[in-house]
Amino acid sequence: MQREYFEPNRLYDDDDDQLDLIAPKSKRAQWRSKGFGPAFFRFGRRIKYDGTDLNEWANSVRVKPTSPA
Repeated sequence: MQREYFEPNRLYDDDDDQLDLIAPKSKRAQWRSKGFGPAFFRFGRRIKYDGTDLNEWANSVRVKPTSPA
């Protein structure tokens, strides 16, 4: 089941508080430098995330347990 955590038709600025759902701003910066995390746009020094990309990434890292505890 695919969930929508972010508005699909919105560009999120790296300063938006909603992005703390996936990681703090400093961690997202580390991920970008290592080529990990959701896809993003770079406009000079400004970083933007597409809501569709954020939802796709969030659903891709979902952990589904394989056996009961």
